[in-house]
Amino acid sequence: MPLPIRTNRLVLRPLAVEDVEPFVAYRTDPDVARYQSWDTSYSRADAERLVAEQAAAELGTPGGWLQIGAVVRADDALAGDCAVHVAGEPPATAEVGVTFSRAYQGHGLAAEALGAVVGELFARHAIHRVVAQADERNVAVHRLLERLGFRCEARFVEADWFKGAWSTLRAYALLAREWPPGDPM
Repeated sequence: MPLPIRTNRLVLRPLAVEDVEPFVAYRTDPDVARYQSWDTSYSRADAERLVAEQAAAELGTPGGWLQIGAVVRADDALAGDCAVHVAGEPPATAEVGVTFSRAYQGHGLAAEALGAVVGELFARHAIHRVVAQADERNVAVHRLLERLGFRCEARFVEADWFKGAWSTLRAYALLAREWPPGDPM
């Protein structure tokens, strides 16, 4: 089943031109960008380029990162996105991430979105292992990953020079045979 993916409260679909403004708004929020690979200078042109580059991208295809918009069904607002990178090597391995606007954090939407994406990768794209990395200071994302059944497999102490300081990373993973972990929502 290709995108979109529908959950109780969300539609997960490719980012579109109408998402550019809210996408840039949360990517330029210092609290949202704090643990992400981009900084608050993320521009409208950056977002427009991303939307154009990913127009033909498909979930489950090895290659670059795919940002999947998480749109609230009740009001058609972009709440955030899930990032997916399916690796060529090792085979059947994907890395995921999630970013939500502060206005939509704390309501279980990120878990609902990421859980749906992970379930889709396992069920319809023959993914064997899904991994995620998180800055150790990002406690909220650790809880989210653990809630979805991911286990922390490693802690890399001050291993990443990130935004002008050494940071400690945690590496998480989940196997297809471990999914679903129960009802994480």
